[in-house]
Amino acid sequence: MTLPEKPEPGAEGSEPAPAPDAPGLAGLAEGYASKAGLHRTDDGRIDVLKSAGGYQGIAESILPGLVFLISFTITADLTTSLIAALAAAAVFTVVRLIQRRPLTQALAGVVGVGISAWLANTTGKAEDFYLPGFLTNAAYIVAMVVSIAVRWPIAGLLFGFIRNEGLDWRQHPARVRAYQLGTWIIVGVLALRLVVQVPLYLMGPDGLAALATTRLIMGAPLYILGVWLAWLVTRPAAPPGTQPSKPSASNDSV
Repeated sequence: MTLPEKPEPGAEGSEPAPAPDAPGLAGLAEGYASKAGLHRTDDGRIDVLKSAGGYQGIAESILPGLVFLISFTITADLTTSLIAALAAAAVFTVVRLIQRRPLTQALAGVVGVGISAWLANTTGKAEDFYLPGFLTNAAYIVAMVVSIAVRWPIAGLLFGFIRNEGLDWRQHPARVRAYQLGTWIIVGVLALRLVVQVPLYLMGPDGLAALATTRLIMGAPLYILGVWLAWLVTRPAAPPGTQPSKPSASNDSV
């Protein structure tokens, strides 16, 4: 018995050959973008809300801190407030279990709240609940500035995947500069958080209410705004004389 002859790629009646897996650095970039949680719409734009985790993901990032603030304002008891914040974070894990959705984001939230609660409980200072967030924020800033300096801007790694550019953008100095600018915008968002919140943290109990409030406002909402602005300024320029095309999966239109 002879095996059926394999059709040539592109031959009439044959299925198109699947695209090979992206090798080397391109594959790493795609993997990084996927793990970063960025999503694109069917017409090739970035889905900022979904990239932020959707409404549920935003609630998961906001509510534990809000519960801590409300509880501490009412009871002035640190232990009770920390337990309430941990319980709020744990509820989202249970909800995801019921929904049979991935637990990564919820578990990361529980771990983050747990570290913050442990630190605040250890020092006895309610404001220390927010200290790990400053350290994480600073680490992101350093990583992004380094990526800009070595001409591998993080915005390029993320948005290049969504725009189907892969790593081709690195061959064009204008695109590299655009993605450097986009990364600087995200750095600016992160730096603004520190500029506003660290002085409130240093005020101790007197600045706690303002610190907690600005932490909520400058969390997911400011992140969404920063990513959206970075996306806009890094849009590829349309070639001269070309007509606007119908949006597609590989098109970049906002």
